[in-house]
Amino acid sequence: MIKYHPSEALLESHAAGELPASMSIAVAAHCELCSCCAEKLAQYEAKAADAAFNDDIFTEQQSAHEDIFSDMMASIVNGENAPLTKVSASPVSEIEVAGERYKLPTALRRYHHLGWSSIGSISRARLPLNEGDTRASLLHIGMNGSVPSHTHKGMEVTLLLSGHFEDEHDKYVPGDFIILDSTNHHTPQTHDGCLCYTVADAPLHFTKGVSQLLNTVGHVIY
Repeated sequence: MIKYHPSEALLESHAAGELPASMSIAVAAHCELCSCCAEKLAQYEAKAADAAFNDDIFTEQQSAHEDIFSDMMASIVNGENAPLTKVSASPVSEIEVAGERYKLPTALRRYHHLGWSSIGSISRARLPLNEGDTRASLLHIGMNGSVPSHTHKGMEVTLLLSGHFEDEHDKYVPGDFIILDSTNHHTPQTHDGCLCYTVADAPLHFTKGVSQLLNTVGHVIY
């Protein structure tokens, strides 16, 4: 059972279209896995629609849309040699990582072509979102793999997409939406392997053993 969910404020902001792409993907993907949050999101979307389409504004927008539609239809009807529009193929719904196949939620299917980099049992593919210091990635941990003990210099959101992992605090299942910051210290590990979507605005800070050597290049690998 999913135990960790985005806050009501995040759901409402997503419904209103106020979140950056990285967080919007996280919330949308979680709601695809969590029927409870999907229902809440639908309510917030209905509320946002009611607020956006009040009578005065809706009348003006409807008139503008009718004009645009009329122009478009006239162009189609009168265009004898209009160029054909190429229909894009459906986004790929699965990816393969380290010999394992995983189904992607709808919000992530356009990113099936990412390049992966690996260190040991950990593989990461960064999404090309260009949001400054914020990094959005797909993270794969192979069977019986782990991420060395660490804390976070900033905020990190982890959405578990497939498989399971656990740390000192809990065990996590697909759909869990986990938010961590500099007050959290943990050592994620998995027995069956897992695929996660992560959003972070600062590097991890490794805290034990030889893994602390990675802190010198932390800004590169987060």
